Amino acid sequence: MEKQYVIGVLVSNISGVLSRVSGMFTRRGFNIDSLTVGETENAGVSRITVAFHGDEDIKERILTQLEKLHDVREVEVLDKHETVVRELLLLKVRNTAETRQDIMAAVEIFRSKIVDYSTTALVCELTGETSKIDAFIDLMKTYGIMEMCRTGIVAIERGENCLKTAVK
Repeated sequence: MEKQYVIGVLVSNISGVLSRVSGMFTRRGFNIDSLTVGETENAGVSRITVAFHGDEDIKERILTQLEKLHDVREVEVLDKHETVVRELLLLKVRNTAETRQDIMAAVEIFRSKIVDYSTTALVCELTGETSKIDAFIDLMKTYGIMEMCRTGIVAIERGENCLKTAVK
């Protein structure tokens, strides 16, 4: 049975590491749903969050292959019940006098915010779970989405659980 997995990966913050990680997925025919990367509290370490669909066998193969990669320090499957997962959306929607109030009401209901305003377009910023982002996009289609970009998910465990920065 296929389900979505989210994996946290700590890697050395050096050139080429992201290419090796994403290349491992490509070479083995695994599809990535979402991939985000950024520096951690330690400037020498980056955190990669990868989301993908698969069965238990695919998950185990991905974990094994990631752990073999040079400069990968830690790999962990994040339990969806013990993890805070968020995504960022920037969405540019057509702004007309007729639709402006409805758009602003939707922005308020979704706890979004308008980060750029012109008489012809509004740029909205929204963070939340993927389902919330998807629902906002569906609603904004009615008004004319001009452009949008999404970060993909970022995830961090609740409480004191942390990915360890083990030295290899």
